Amino acid sequence: MGHITDTLLNLHGPVIYAVVAALVFAEAALFFGMVFPGETAIVVGGVLASQHRVSLPILLIIVAVSAVVGDSVGYEIGRRFGDRLLDTKALRKHREKLDGAHHLLRRRGAMAVFIGRFTAILRALMPALAGSARMPYGRFLVFNAMGGITWGVGFTVGGYLAGTAFEQVAQWAGRVLAIAVAAIALIAIAIWFVRRRRREAAEQAVAAEEPVAVPDLREN
Repeated sequence: MGHITDTLLNLHGPVIYAVVAALVFAEAALFFGMVFPGETAIVVGGVLASQHRVSLPILLIIVAVSAVVGDSVGYEIGRRFGDRLLDTKALRKHREKLDGAHHLLRRRGAMAVFIGRFTAILRALMPALAGSARMPYGRFLVFNAMGGITWGVGFTVGGYLAGTAFEQVAQWAGRVLAIAVAAIALIAIAIWFVRRRRREAAEQAVAAEEPVAVPDLREN
């Protein structure tokens, strides 16, 4: 990872756009994110933008488009190859993480695509899992775009503002995003709990209104 980071820092001009786009695209499309987290590449890109070696607006567009398109390719791979792909030797080593991603997808549906964008292993696997689960592409695309744009802009601008201190910013941004995702999860759990209590209360009310059978004493 350090070698790739050093290589990025030594690039100039349009090559920077091409390399950052390739790394972000390959993260989900080729499962490269399990080896090299994409946020490292875009934070470095932001640092290079702060040094005026690339244009920040152009970099933001490239990162967002690469993230959305890469995840869409990962979705299509999962839709076409499904469990055969997920049972390959390379992915069997991550069985526990795969099971956790499956569980998150079952519980959160399309929201899992957005949440997964902020964790390296989920970012690499979630698009293929969504495709394998036959999630409607339109729904996938909406949450994929929201996550890709939020993630891409956040980390790129973070790198831009931090200049050469990209490693510290990546850690800080990761913690902030982790807190934000945890807050979203807590809100979702609270909503689910309130709905369940309301449903139980409604069931109890219906049960209370049902007539009680009175035994016929004349039979005795």
